[in-house]
Amino acid sequence: MATLQATARRRHRRLVRHTLDLKLSPYAYIAPFFLLFCAFGVFPLIFTAWVSLHEWTLTSDVHTFIGAENFTTLLGDGYFWNATFNTFSIGIISTVPQLVLAIWLAHLLNRPLRAQTFFRITLLVPNVTSVVAVVVIFSQLFGRDYGLINWMLSWFGIDGVAWAEGTATSHVAISAMIMWRWTGYNALIFLAAMQAVPKELYEAATLDGASNLTQLRKITIPMIRPTIVFVVTVSTIGAMQILAEPLLFGAGSGAGGITSGGPDHQFQTLALYVYDLGFNKFDFGYASAASWVMFLFVVLAAGVNYLLTRRMGGAFK
Repeated sequence: MATLQATARRRHRRLVRHTLDLKLSPYAYIAPFFLLFCAFGVFPLIFTAWVSLHEWTLTSDVHTFIGAENFTTLLGDGYFWNATFNTFSIGIISTVPQLVLAIWLAHLLNRPLRAQTFFRITLLVPNVTSVVAVVVIFSQLFGRDYGLINWMLSWFGIDGVAWAEGTATSHVAISAMIMWRWTGYNALIFLAAMQAVPKELYEAATLDGASNLTQLRKITIPMIRPTIVFVVTVSTIGAMQILAEPLLFGAGSGAGGITSGGPDHQFQTLALYVYDLGFNKFDFGYASAASWVMFLFVVLAAGVNYLLTRRMGGAFK
């Protein structure tokens, strides 16, 4: 009798351990991510919000609580709104053509081609190239006196363009760098989604006489709509956080005011504006307020893009 009771207790303990393992193991597996996320994501976000409510400079040990004064000053700051305009302008110019071109390239690579693997690998080359090297090369291409772009424009009788000195021209130059780096990467994401589309749909459309463009519009785009929503959202978030390209473009083009985005702030983005406030002027309170408003802009832009993309996706059905 005692042996049976001992066996029953052991089985009960094993059952309890098994039940706890099934319930607690998933949380243990994902715990490292959430610990890192809290340490490097949630805590800096909360601490930045706290700093934004103070007059917090690196040159002073006293941090005076001023409430929402930094935010009030920020909303009346012309340089902030100039940086906001530049960010949206560069983001639209670089993101919209980039995604259209990425879908087109993915559609071409989704068809039977020779050396498909080679072409797919080459799409990643711009993305793995150092951003410093990319900006240095493009700064030379868009050089005012000896740039290749101006040399080509001279064939058509167009005088040399001072790309780094104008607002529109500098936005085009920076957008060209971003497009070159990320178009291939996004094309591979679209290609992966296209590979999951049933081939029978294309075969039936071909028998019905549908052109490649019609197949792309009527079959491919509706079938990969979730991927399009994802890529558009991620690209929008990335476009709102542009920093390296304008920072290095200002240094490589000799436009002056590296962190100010040129002498007239003509290509200073929001991220560059925050960088200038925090690490040049050491005004961490004001920079934190700008960071939080920038965060709200990112959330708003991503949400609007998500809604528009879903609505436009329904139009292709």
